[in-house]
Amino acid sequence: MKKFLLGLFFGIVAGILDVIPMILQNLTWDANISAFSMWVVIGIFISFSDIKIPSFLKGIIISFMVLIPSLVLIIWNNIFNIIPIGIMTLILGSLLGIVVEFTKKKFNI
Repeated sequence: MKKFLLGLFFGIVAGILDVIPMILQNLTWDANISAFSMWVVIGIFISFSDIKIPSFLKGIIISFMVLIPSLVLIIWNNIFNIIPIGIMTLILGSLLGIVVEFTKKKFNI
């Protein structure tokens, strides 16, 4: 239960950080909700993952694996949209991996 709550909390934080620039760009609410929910799921997946690789890499790999189905739809509409999405996924994924793993070790979760 602690891993779930940890992943949920940090996933929500990452989701908010991702959606803020999207709201400022006046993107549609379905895109905002999709991005936010993706980060919540990624946070939970990272918190439960026990893959023995560096935490930043774990975050990046899991983030891009979760992003792939949405990426197909994004590329279908406009291939150039993958650039900012890829950059944000790289940054938030690595940070989420680091923060979740640090917190798990710090509080022995």
